[in-house]
Amino acid sequence: RDIKTLNIFLTKANLIKLGDYGLAKKLNSEYSMAETLVGTPYYMSPELCQGVKYNFKSDIWAVGCVIFELLTLKRTFDATNPLNLCVKIVQGNRAMEVDSTVYSRELIQMVNSCLDQDPEKRPTADELLEHPLLSKRRREMEEKVTLLNGPNKRPRSSTMNETPIAVVTSRTSEVYVWGGGKSTPQKLDAIKSGCSARQVCAGNTHFAVVTVEKELYTWVNMQGGTKLHGQLGHGDRASYRQPKHVEKLQGKAIRQVSCGDDFTVCITDEGQVYAFGSDYYGCIGVDKAYGSEVLEPLQLDFFLTNPVEQVSCGDNHVAVLTRNREVYTWGCGEYGRLGLDSEEDHYTPQKVDVPKTLNIVSVHCGCDGTFLLTQTGKVLACGLNEFNKLGLNQCTSGIINHDTYCEVPYATSLTLAKQLSFYKIRTISPGKTHTASIDERGRLLTFGSNKCGQLGVGDYKKHLGINLLGGPLGGKQVIRVSCGDEFTIAATDDNHIFAWGNGGNGRLAMTSTERAHGSDICTSWPRPIFGSLHHVPDLSCRGWHTIIVVEKVLNSKTIRSNSSGLSIGTVAQSCTTGGGEEEDNEQEAETPNPSGGFRGTMEADRELGGWISATEAKGGNSADSSSCPGWLQKELENAEFIPMPDSPFPLSMASSEPEKETLPYQKLQGLKVASEEPIGLNKPKMEPWPPCLSPTLPCSEGKAASPVAGCMCSALQVEVMHLRALVLQCLDDQKKLQQETVRLSAQLQRFCRGTEGMQQVEVHSKGTQTAKEEMEVDPKPDLDSDSWCLLGTDSCRSSL
Repeated sequence: RDIKTLNIFLTKANLIKLGDYGLAKKLNSEYSMAETLVGTPYYMSPELCQGVKYNFKSDIWAVGCVIFELLTLKRTFDATNPLNLCVKIVQGNRAMEVDSTVYSRELIQMVNSCLDQDPEKRPTADELLEHPLLSKRRREMEEKVTLLNGPNKRPRSSTMNETPIAVVTSRTSEVYVWGGGKSTPQKLDAIKSGCSARQVCAGNTHFAVVTVEKELYTWVNMQGGTKLHGQLGHGDRASYRQPKHVEKLQGKAIRQVSCGDDFTVCITDEGQVYAFGSDYYGCIGVDKAYGSEVLEPLQLDFFLTNPVEQVSCGDNHVAVLTRNREVYTWGCGEYGRLGLDSEEDHYTPQKVDVPKTLNIVSVHCGCDGTFLLTQTGKVLACGLNEFNKLGLNQCTSGIINHDTYCEVPYATSLTLAKQLSFYKIRTISPGKTHTASIDERGRLLTFGSNKCGQLGVGDYKKHLGINLLGGPLGGKQVIRVSCGDEFTIAATDDNHIFAWGNGGNGRLAMTSTERAHGSDICTSWPRPIFGSLHHVPDLSCRGWHTIIVVEKVLNSKTIRSNSSGLSIGTVAQSCTTGGGEEEDNEQEAETPNPSGGFRGTMEADRELGGWISATEAKGGNSADSSSCPGWLQKELENAEFIPMPDSPFPLSMASSEPEKETLPYQKLQGLKVASEEPIGLNKPKMEPWPPCLSPTLPCSEGKAASPVAGCMCSALQVEVMHLRALVLQCLDDQKKLQQETVRLSAQLQRFCRGTEGMQQVEVHSKGTQTAKEEMEVDPKPDLDSDSWCLLGTDSCRSSL
């Protein structure tokens, strides 16, 4: 059943849910065994490892592993390879024991019983539920689940009659780059929809892209003949100008990549780390064991038993966050950017001392500094604090006659950025001279140097504290931001992209017509770029370069279920904006089918002058509660109905000349007569209309039925006519069968009389039997006479 911690989910309402229910393999009988293993080996039972008979007690073992992991935050059994892991599971060598000073003896005994090597000694699921630790809390847990599920099951008053609508959206993903002398965004044809980008990263000398297929592509972004150091990972020092797949990582599911000055580090879905490029400052993390340059991806054995969750690279240093929420750094230690309370370089990963009360959720490296974000939105920083780009300076204002400002040149250990303590930071992007961050409310904050207006506050003055951006970004929620060398790029939730700061060398994607007198310009206000609306899944800036992933909505289809009573069918829509899911252009409604009815459950109500659903017609609801939009309802009200050519009777629902209409039951008189003409003989005379199907049958409210109701009654009358014709045809066939029966009876009587005559001949022949034996007679006449007598004719009896 693949019971593991990764398949247990915690909702925002603190409700635990289980997932990944699937069938691995269906066996032919209960006595057969599967010859293959599917699942996570960390939760395998000893009997599965040994290949012996197993049963549901293997699931109890997995439950014990999950509880053990929840108590210790460590896997029950851990090893560097599957073979060693199986040996530890069979021998029962756990990674650690449960702390008896923290947890009760009953809980530890329950875990040990679930992890018993003998399957027969493990408890069943029912026994676990009856355990005192669970039985006491079971009722409380069930009540909590019911309470938490209540808001999800109780329909809201405003949406009680609404039906959930499924929207299928087709998007196209493109990658653009600019900067480094290219002022116009350049589309990368190598990264197309069949190889869509998932994550991008810019370095000073190269780009890197991770696709949705989890493959890594790299190429250079520099001009001229600058020497490479293997940062592309292709096994050589060639300058590839177009994205090229890193073939050495074929088969590895790459999840994230980060670029340094002349090296690259990436991580896989399993949390393994690969690095390649220059190892001058020890950024490869292998203590320079492979020389100063590593041309191919090299796996770091240091993290084999400690998977990595995230990686970030500065110009000459690396920081990673493991899944155990531990931070490791290595590389250049100048200005204390490694956070190790020194400025020494380290060529292998070093653990950073983080207070145990802080839960680190992400790491972000700048050129010469490092940021750590906590779960509560606090920011820790270390490294060079020039221009206050780390936010470590302390400014005190409001004191009578003077203000105080304390500058912090650099920090060699993790220091709380107190100026950011007033905000709950969600993400942060350090640049070369300034930094931008986004808080939980989507507001953009900037601090650092403002020489070229890169802070986006509308001027080029020096700002000591944190700046909350307004102006063009006022009231907008920023979802992505990245800082380069004296410029900033940001994307909002309404699919706009803004740029500001130094516009030299194409950093702001300004064309020559947008420059003042054709010279490089700076802008201190965020200005929209890119010309059209795009959704931005990811962007990255470094140096003069920017790489960005943009998405457009090509087509969006709305699928409505017929269970709502009003079937709208499949709705096609297209738009050029990235957020086109909010607006639906419904183009199709149910139309009459060739049989004269409707494909769905839609009906027409002439009294209301519009369309209502069948369920609403029965329940008395108005058409306003329908999901049909107003503009479509008006179109249907004013439309002229055209019946289908092969319809058995025309529906006069919304004719433009109502005075010439003929009621449907009147037109069906001819059909009734036509149905009676070909019917068999002696038909009983039928009433013009059955009393129960009178065309003037009143409705339940005492009013005469509408023409649409008449159409429905007429359809029933036609069906009755067909049924009566079938009955009469059956009666005619029955009469013919009776006549045939009379004829066969007469023939049977003649046959019986012939049989009696033959018996008389036999009696007469017995008296003269002796005489006939002496005489020679010709058998032919007798045979003919006997055969002739068998026909049962009257002449036979007369001859006798």
